[in-house]
Amino acid sequence: MKKLFIPLFSIAVLVSCESAKVSRNGNSPASASSSDGKGDRDFLAAYKTIKADDLKKNLYVIASDEMEGRDTGSPGQKKAGVYMTDYYKRLGISFPKALGSYYQKVPADFMKKRGGGNLPDSENILAFIEGSEKPEEIVVVSAHYDHVGTRNGVVYNGADDDGSGTVAVMEIAKAFQSAKKAGKGPKRSILFLHVTGEEHGLFGSEFYTDNPVFPLANTVVDLNIDMIGRDDPENRGKQYVYVIGSEMLSSELKIINEAANRKTNNLELNYRYDDPNDTERLYYRSDHYNFAKNNVPVAFFFDGIHEDYHKPTDDVEKIDYALLEKRTQLVFATAWEIANRP
Repeated sequence: MKKLFIPLFSIAVLVSCESAKVSRNGNSPASASSSDGKGDRDFLAAYKTIKADDLKKNLYVIASDEMEGRDTGSPGQKKAGVYMTDYYKRLGISFPKALGSYYQKVPADFMKKRGGGNLPDSENILAFIEGSEKPEEIVVVSAHYDHVGTRNGVVYNGADDDGSGTVAVMEIAKAFQSAKKAGKGPKRSILFLHVTGEEHGLFGSEFYTDNPVFPLANTVVDLNIDMIGRDDPENRGKQYVYVIGSEMLSSELKIINEAANRKTNNLELNYRYDDPNDTERLYYRSDHYNFAKNNVPVAFFFDGIHEDYHKPTDDVEKIDYALLEKRTQLVFATAWEIANRP
């Protein structure tokens, strides 16, 4: 997650911009639900493929010393990107046809003009499952895969920030693909978006929303995952997750997410950072914000500021994999509901 907030326009403006994206057809949340007996069985079969052991396996690679802290455009980040694209190839998940590959180049000049200094060219990574009934409508599941690199010879592995989000998106993609292989693919298309340059200024997500592969007018939601593998001091030992921004642009997204939570692990959903007076300004500090400022409803899933945030001690051994599994399952359940609603 980006360390310094960006002084952008007021939350009050966002609250006033009521969006019809999640509730385009005017149905109430209850009448629009995708759930029925058969649908529940399809959902559960996919949901059960999300496993702590698989999250751990991928995170031990993504947040290893070999990746050199995944700084934007660095050889280590590119190596992590190869691991991710190879993973999608093995699953049989392709890239958007219009893009022609898994990579969307984010040019150095774009980042430099926005305060990115001398960062080299980098890449967003996009994997895509086309919807069966409403392929033109896009559900985005996002996370940044960059971190802050190596400093004074010490690798900052970023296991939680945002290795945890990166592997969660990969695992959610696997779950949707397992449903597709069983003949139960999502009705709407799913874009699995791994963005670069978040730590330096949300550059990758800004580049994507400035140059969207799919029209933002057709983008139903962005479910953004940035740090979901740990707990913060005030929630130590609790089964919880912060959910940020789910009411800002949609009257239904929070309701959908809460219903998905009750249906699954029933975590404590903490809305502390939705407070307009939040001094941390977390609503503005991760990649969902670039979707929100384009009037796309968002929900940001987050575990809080812990003692290893942006320190070299943010390592894989400190991740709570059982809790990471539950939070990943919640995001999947929310995405499933939105992707399959009538």
